[in-house]
Order: sequence, then C-alpha cells, then structure tokens
Amino acid sequence: MVYLVVNAVWPLPIWVAGVYLAASVGCFVAYAVDKSAATAGRWRVSESALLVWGVVGGWPGAIVAQQTLRHKTQKASFRAAFWGTVVLNVVAFVGLTAILMTGVPAG
Repeated sequence: MVYLVVNAVWPLPIWVAGVYLAASVGCFVAYAVDKSAATAGRWRVSESALLVWGVVGGWPGAIVAQQTLRHKTQKASFRAAFWGTVVLNVVAFVGLTAILMTGVPAG
C-alpha cells in the first residue's frame, strides 16, 4: 500500500517493488523456520534477526507469516519492536524516495 501511494506521487522503478517482495519472502521463510524450530524444540531464529528482516523491507512478509502461521503474535515486547521496525522502514522509504525524486529533503 505504501509503495502504491508513493509510486502515485513519484513513479518508482520496478526493482524497488522487487526488493520488497524478495525481503518479504525471505522474512516469511525466516518466520516459518522459527515456527518449525519452536514446535520441534530446536535452535530458533533470533528475534533480532526477525526484526532486521522487517527493517530492510520484509515487514509485509512478516505480517503475512504472523497471521498465517500464528507465530510471534502473543509477546507484547516483540510486537512493539516489530511495529517500530515497520514505522522505521516506512519513514525511511518515504524520506529516501522524496530525496531521490525531488532532490529536496522531506519535511
């Protein structure tokens, strides 16, 4: 949704959507691996690794994984940190796009 709104104002190259799609798929896989490991009592993917995926653009995939796998939805501290990564990524995305497309810092 954010991509579509920003793209309506400043047309973006298609590779930007590709980066978000790739990060989202990677993030979904990381959540699936962690869910499987949690169920089997094996080594887990660290919460910080899951959060990094969100910061680099994988948060759409994380939202899908959280809902479909029912994973990482109960721990309030993780949820707060996760939504912080979403806000950070969206602000960075909009700010960098504004700078690159207009040559003027956003704000």
